[in-house]
Amino acid sequence: MIAHIGRCGQVTGRVLAPASKSYTHRALCMAALAHGRSLIRNPLDSDDTRITASALQQFGAGITWKDGCIYVDGTGGKLITPDQPVDIKDSGTSMRFLTSLSLLCDGPVVLTGSRRMQQRPISPLVTALNTIGGRIRYQRESGYPPLIIDGTFHGGTVSIESAISSQFISSLLITAPYGSRDLVLRLISDPVSAPYIEVTQSVMESFGVTSSDRIAPGTSCLELRIQNSSHYQSANYTVEGDFSAASYWFALAAICGGEIIVEGLNSSSAQGDRIVLTLLQQMGCDCETHENTCIVRRKGRLRGLSVDMASAPDVVQTIASVAAFADGETTITGISHLRHKESDRIAAIMEGITACGGFVQYTDEKLIILPAPLHGSCIDPKADHRTAMSFAILGCGTGDMVISDAGCVSKSYPQFWNILGAICHQTELS
Repeated sequence: MIAHIGRCGQVTGRVLAPASKSYTHRALCMAALAHGRSLIRNPLDSDDTRITASALQQFGAGITWKDGCIYVDGTGGKLITPDQPVDIKDSGTSMRFLTSLSLLCDGPVVLTGSRRMQQRPISPLVTALNTIGGRIRYQRESGYPPLIIDGTFHGGTVSIESAISSQFISSLLITAPYGSRDLVLRLISDPVSAPYIEVTQSVMESFGVTSSDRIAPGTSCLELRIQNSSHYQSANYTVEGDFSAASYWFALAAICGGEIIVEGLNSSSAQGDRIVLTLLQQMGCDCETHENTCIVRRKGRLRGLSVDMASAPDVVQTIASVAAFADGETTITGISHLRHKESDRIAAIMEGITACGGFVQYTDEKLIILPAPLHGSCIDPKADHRTAMSFAILGCGTGDMVISDAGCVSKSYPQFWNILGAICHQTELS
């Protein structure tokens, strides 16, 4: 599928935020481990969340999608060993979470994925798991999937590097209640995407498990502790709206002018991507936040900013698209881990903005965007949903934008093109 995007004038729109992909993944995993039947309301129905659900069914969970909800019959932490390799395709979250969870099976599990997934590093998680009972081997290249997962999840004290992905930490936390001992997890570096750890802890609490955190004695390490005496209990859980997805509509108002209202967002959410509103305000937008509604307006000129976005990686491309239209320099730091996403997103930003006539460079761990006359181009998102959506929004400001492989947005936001077309009336699919 190819998307053709024309230039939009001032926009006015009201959008219901899709459910959070991050919360849906976590709720599925915890409901699958819980005792009894759980009801997940307002889940995100997308490629990635379907992949997690399908994999959990291979582990013995009963999962039914019905009437906009997911019904999950949990396993009580007693998983069956799949008789076939578990293919998680392009879903990095599924790969990370299921790596730890697979140690609850009584036999070896093979986790595999797409070609790109086999290029995404996972060694910090594997190393940590192998110190607490795992016997995980790499089927092909050391440090990368596919994995042959055997052994058990003992628990105990383990240290982990978290400079690539906070999902390594979340993976350990999610499985921790089913270890043979309490898990004491020491973070030996500042975690990237740190708010996602808080998201994990929040969902764990909703399913009956709490974690404690403190600075480890005699060190500067953050220490997280999960008791193995408290297991997940079935729950009726409602997934909140997704700030990552909402960011595209906020950016649309920033680039084109006008007003966009997004409903279904939790104004006190733990999601790190909530920072997008603060950043757009610094760039010259008026942003209003109400209990479950956020409004962005732009009337004047945009201005550049300097920001560390280590805690909000999924909106870096959104902010970069807005920055391409700003007066003055924008500098974004803390994003080296973006090279390990569905694509190399730093390269995607540089190639895409340059193709549209903009000026961008990445040097000394800084992404720098300077003002330049922009025009449309043809963007190949390389199967990365966030690249496709962020450059679609940029294209609403330039016109004459073509996004190839536009269907890749189904990974996280299947309705994206329909909503963009309804707001702008300048989007066609072929």
